[in-house]
Amino acid sequence: MTARSHCRIFAVILLCAGCASTLLGQAPTAGRKTSTPYTGDLSIFDSPGRDERLQIERVMDILGITPGKNVADIGAGSGWFTVRAARRVTPTGEVYAADINPQAIRYIDSRTQKENLPNVKTILSQPDDPQLPANTIDAVLLLKTYHEVAHPVVLLQNLRAGLRPGARIGIIDRKGNGTDHGVGSDIVIHEAEQAGYRLVERYDFVKKDDMDYFLVFTAK
Repeated sequence: MTARSHCRIFAVILLCAGCASTLLGQAPTAGRKTSTPYTGDLSIFDSPGRDERLQIERVMDILGITPGKNVADIGAGSGWFTVRAARRVTPTGEVYAADINPQAIRYIDSRTQKENLPNVKTILSQPDDPQLPANTIDAVLLLKTYHEVAHPVVLLQNLRAGLRPGARIGIIDRKGNGTDHGVGSDIVIHEAEQAGYRLVERYDFVKKDDMDYFLVFTAK
């Protein structure tokens, strides 16, 4: 067999492997499509009835957000979840609101001051690093944010340094192709596994439209 024949066979093997990966819903992380991060009016996230639609109280129960816990809101946006978590943990706990958008950080700082929530700390984070304090966080939520993360495996790897043992990481997102403000749950699970996490629970009760899903992970 010639060297050229060997090369052709190797190329076919690689092509088949790539096809199998796509069919399994586990496309390579590198270069996967993402949505452009939102930079518009932040007040739209506080629409009436959102608590009930997302069943956020049940979400916080599942993540173990109780008085005295430390919580991270990654991609905090308007601080909609931040303020709810801050009330849940009471002044004995803290909430770290991380976002890459300076406008969001200013918005949350103003909001928490008006709502008298001194247990909220804002972090102007990096796209692939939430920059949380080490060994501090008991629960994390990425709420409709994951599809905007360009390097999700790197982000999740960098997140680990901030977690306490047994911390629960929740991801709420929407089915989609990456560019339409959604991403498949199988892709999220695959990327989380690459970053060293294991799936412990999955739900579809948020918004009851057969589009949203809620995944819960812990570090391996």
